[in-house]
Amino acid sequence: MPLIRPGQAIDEAVLSAIAHMPTRSLSVLVDDAFWPRLNDADFMRIAVLLARKSYSEGGCPIGAVIVERGSHRIVGKGHNTLVQENHPYNHGETAAIRDAGRVDFSATTLYTSLSPCDICASLIQMRGFPRVVVGDVSNASGTETRLRQQGVEVDVLEDAQGIALYRRFRTEQPELELEDWRGRAAAGQLPAVGSKPD
Repeated sequence: MPLIRPGQAIDEAVLSAIAHMPTRSLSVLVDDAFWPRLNDADFMRIAVLLARKSYSEGGCPIGAVIVERGSHRIVGKGHNTLVQENHPYNHGETAAIRDAGRVDFSATTLYTSLSPCDICASLIQMRGFPRVVVGDVSNASGTETRLRQQGVEVDVLEDAQGIALYRRFRTEQPELELEDWRGRAAAGQLPAVGSKPD
């Protein structure tokens, strides 16, 4: 019998357990009748918890969750592992898509803790996601208009904890943040931390 049952309170501990349990094992943890109780804010909280996981691993704090529209079950989730896996395009969104595997993305919603980069936005459109919920357009934005023009419904549901976490990361590791968005060559163009501008 699953540990998280239909009447279970929806709190940080429950959402953290869902965030950290491998997707394929969620059916052992969560009763199917529990999923419909979760709303956009709850799924965004899970994405932010995944972003926090990446940050604690020394990576870029971006997380994503893919939810099946009818059942509200999570079918994929992931976090940015640029540093951890030494891979330039293991972003939160791409990690969640990879985790979901060969599913019909046109029947899902993608929740991302930060505005998608151009590559992730292209993949979202190419895989036919009908809806994306973005948790932070304060620290990064720009692809929302493009996605809307391509027929993707984009909702912004800013998460204060996620915004603060990414802002902290950007201040602590500006080179890594730039590398994640534009590559190593771009990160090499930044002045050394503590150096004075010319």
